Amino acid sequence: MLVAVISDTHAGARNSSEIFMEYQERFYSEVFFPYLKENGITRILHLGDYYEHRKFVNFKALHTNRRMFLDKLREYHMHMDIIPGNHDVYYRNTNELCALKELQGYYTDCVTIHMKPTVVSFDGLNIALVPWVNVENYARSVEFINKAEAPILGGHFELEGFEMHKGVVNTHGQDVGNLSRYEMVLSGHFHTKSSRGNVHYLGSQMEFNWSDCDDPKFFHVLDTETRELTAVRNPLTLFDKIVYDDTRTEYTSYDVSKHSSKFVKVVVVKKTDLYGFDRFIDRLQDVDTHELKIAETFDEYMGENVEDEQVDVEDTTVMLDSYVDAVDTDLDKDRLKGYMRELYVEAQNTEIV
Repeated sequence: MLVAVISDTHAGARNSSEIFMEYQERFYSEVFFPYLKENGITRILHLGDYYEHRKFVNFKALHTNRRMFLDKLREYHMHMDIIPGNHDVYYRNTNELCALKELQGYYTDCVTIHMKPTVVSFDGLNIALVPWVNVENYARSVEFINKAEAPILGGHFELEGFEMHKGVVNTHGQDVGNLSRYEMVLSGHFHTKSSRGNVHYLGSQMEFNWSDCDDPKFFHVLDTETRELTAVRNPLTLFDKIVYDDTRTEYTSYDVSKHSSKFVKVVVVKKTDLYGFDRFIDRLQDVDTHELKIAETFDEYMGENVEDEQVDVEDTTVMLDSYVDAVDTDLDKDRLKGYMRELYVEAQNTEIV
C-alpha cells in the first residue's frame, strides 16, 4: 500500500489571504490529488498544523478548504489520519481545545483525528503517532514513544538542531524519548525538509513566506511493503527572487511573464545601466505581480569605500544571535536566541490582504 504523508498545510494562511487560498487550491487540484488518483493512493497521513490560526477561524477560508480538500476526500473515497500540531490547538499547555475536533466533525467518515498517542496499522505496517507534545501530555507521550510497538514514528516534534526554515536552525527543543529505537521518525512542524540519522522533517508542501523562497517543497509517499519514503516535488511556487547583475545578464530579452502572480524580490548586485534597470522594473510591474520589492546592495557604502574597518554585514539571524551574545544577562542565551528567531519568522508572516 502507498500512503501519502503531508503536514503543515496551514489552511487560512497569511490572515486567510485570497492569494494563498488560490495557491493552496492549485496545489491540491493540480498536483496532490491528481498524483494520488493516478497512483491509486487512498490513505493520507497528516502530521499536524492543518489549520493556520490557533485562536480563530475565517469562515471563507474554512469553506474554501472544505471545498478544495475535505470534500475531495469524500468524493475520491480517500481517508485521512491526522494528529494535531501546535497551530491546531488553542492553548499552549494542552491539546484539549483543538480546531480539528471543532471543525472536522462533519467528516468522520473520511477523517480520523488522533488526539492521544496511538499506533495505527497501514496495511499491516504499524506507525506510532504522537500529537503535539506539551506540558499536559509530555510524560504520557515520552512513555509511549519509549514503548510503542512500531518501526515508524510520526509526530509534530520540536527537536533541537534542525532547520525551522532554510538557514534558521532551532537552538532549543524537547527531549521526547528514545527516537533511535525507530527505523524512521517522520515529523511535521519545521517548514524546510531535512534529515539527520533516522529523523526526517518533511517540511511544508507549499510556500508561505520569503523563508520558503528557493527551498523546494514536497509531499511524501510511504510504501508500506518496502518502507521506502519517496519525495514528490511541488512545482508550484509563489515567491521569486531575481539577482540583478547587468554585467552578467542581458535583461532586454528576460522573460518576465514567469513572475506573473508571484511575490517578487529584485536583489540588485550590479547596476551599470540605470535606464535599462528602470525599463526592466517597468516590465515586471506590467505582468501583475502580487508584490514587487527591490533590494539595493548600496556598494558605495561598503567594502573599500567604507573607512570604518568595524563595519560588517551579517544576515538577520546572525545579527540577532550577535545581539543576544552581547547582552549582559544571567538568562539562558540559547533560549533567548530561540525566541528571537521565532519572532523573526513570525514577523515574516505579516498580514497580506
